[in-house]
Amino acid sequence: MANMSQVTILLVEDDPGHARLLQKNLHRAGLSNQVIHLTDGQQALDFLNSEGSWAGNRRPSPLLVLLDLNMPVLDGYQVLTRMKASSELRYIPVIILTTTDDVNEVKHCYDLGCSIYITKPINYNDFVEAVRKLGLFLSVVTIPNGN
Repeated sequence: MANMSQVTILLVEDDPGHARLLQKNLHRAGLSNQVIHLTDGQQALDFLNSEGSWAGNRRPSPLLVLLDLNMPVLDGYQVLTRMKASSELRYIPVIILTTTDDVNEVKHCYDLGCSIYITKPINYNDFVEAVRKLGLFLSVVTIPNGN
């Protein structure tokens, strides 16, 4: 087990503005973790499986995934499904960060195996505050090692 300061964060978010806000406000919340930002689900799976552009690279461990649902190429549901079906990836915590707040979508993500589901507020100040709280939460979380 690892404390949060040792964890690499994989941020899978296609909106560059949201990605910048997330990174900036996680840092403001006191997290100094390495953040790797990817913009679609296929890039995320390639990274996680050391394939494609990341062939031959070892996946960081421990790792936490912050995953948007609505992305190009492969969406967050597909990424989550493939991660949780993989014996090598299933224990990597996945936090869904999305604007979708439909009850059925929330349930579906938990059924697929997400660790936490967070709805991104539309209002800028609310979004910043939500990320600050996420950063505080992450500062006390223990993440499993797992390669």
